[in-house]
Amino acid sequence: MSKKNSGRSRSTARLAAVQALYDSEVTGTPVDELVTNFIEHGIGSRAIITDEDDGDETEVALTAPDPLLFTAILRGSLTQAEQLDEIVGKALSGDWSLDRLEQVLRAILRAAAFELTSMPDTPVRVVITEYVDIAGAFYAGPEPGLVNAVLDRIARVVRAAELG
Repeated sequence: MSKKNSGRSRSTARLAAVQALYDSEVTGTPVDELVTNFIEHGIGSRAIITDEDDGDETEVALTAPDPLLFTAILRGSLTQAEQLDEIVGKALSGDWSLDRLEQVLRAILRAAAFELTSMPDTPVRVVITEYVDIAGAFYAGPEPGLVNAVLDRIARVVRAAELG
């Protein structure tokens, strides 16, 4: 696999992990079933593109998610959810609490917090950029900026040496 495809595979794994975390929160689907659905059945590796001019929809295949990264983020985020929620909660500003956030936003922040706290081989800036991009795929408003700010605060605590 080329370096470019490897990067895409990791990006797709992060997106799929966010989707699976959301699915877990909404449906309560067990983690092993989520892994099977997303890896073996390709859920999360397809996208629907809608033509703005005529409204026609086209299904496109995304690069397959890196199964090891997907599984690590999903399992880690679910097993460490309580600790991750505490970390994210402390990084939210003002009157915001984790419970006040929409479910997809919570999933994005939990997955990113897991990577920042438990996957030190992935550079901080890569983690932040990837999850801000994921937020931008779901939201057109201020949410990507919120994700950026929260992840920057978390990184300055858990990976301060890397940020100098």
